[in-house]
Amino acid sequence: MKITEHIKNAKGKTLFSLEVIPPTKGTGIEDIYRNIDPLMEFNPPFIDVTTSREEYVYIQKGNGLMERKISRMRPGTLGICASIQHKYNVDTVPHVLCGGFTKEETEYLLVDCLYLGIDNIMALRGDAMKGENNYIPTEGGHRYAIDLVDHINDIGRGKYLTDEKRCETESKFCIGVAGYPEKHIEAPSMNYDLQKLKEKVDAGADYVVTQMFFENRKYFEFVAEARKMDIDIPIIPGIKPVATKGHLSLLPKTFKIDLPEDLIKEIGKAKDNAEVKQIGIEWSVNQCRELLDFGVPVLHFYSMGKSDNIKKVARELF
Repeated sequence: MKITEHIKNAKGKTLFSLEVIPPTKGTGIEDIYRNIDPLMEFNPPFIDVTTSREEYVYIQKGNGLMERKISRMRPGTLGICASIQHKYNVDTVPHVLCGGFTKEETEYLLVDCLYLGIDNIMALRGDAMKGENNYIPTEGGHRYAIDLVDHINDIGRGKYLTDEKRCETESKFCIGVAGYPEKHIEAPSMNYDLQKLKEKVDAGADYVVTQMFFENRKYFEFVAEARKMDIDIPIIPGIKPVATKGHLSLLPKTFKIDLPEDLIKEIGKAKDNAEVKQIGIEWSVNQCRELLDFGVPVLHFYSMGKSDNIKKVARELF
């Protein structure tokens, strides 16, 4: 079932969902299940599975020489999606990136999604390759998320890269795209960033999931400005409970966001990470209660391989 259908069927009730990260190579899928199992009591109608792009690895060749090779450290997004759907009977949303994939590779993945009965796709440009300062489009791949949205819609209409005739069977994907309440790091202004989001919506995106944020004011303002630009699709807030003192530097650096001064001060006074985790839980509960009052369609949690704190937050809300 499509994400938009889940939201419509909820009739105004806020849904719970989560995002998981594929384990590193050599780790079994049981690692994913241990993350998901504790959260199934909250009946998530869908689960996102991220995708990692390629990166360089260096192999010692002896005599002080190193060989540089391309590798993917977290493979298996589509297989994980299929396994989750089979085990839990929930819809899954594979993340599909421009960076690191050719158009042909993207098309193969989308065709496999059709075979597997996966109705939803999260379309993302992706970040710069690890070790590089700037995003460089993959040769033969899509440059921007809007190009990816167009391609996904073509596949849904039965139109393929190498086939002149369209397939008789059509299957429209439900397409999610990213939104940034604090602006994408590369956007020169918030208005410019919103204009780019509007272009993705006009191209056929069906819903938005935001980058994590810790001040609801920023989400409310983002939604208000988006509505002024006739972006009328669901805008789902992304939530991440702070869990360690290291998150004070890691989250802003990785996701290009700000943390509220009140939260920073509370974490700074914590004796250990156990106290930090509790502070993060309480902050997220209060944050989510305000979002529930606002009437958000879904509370989408970034689990990052851990679910114990999300479970404690969700038990206060659902």
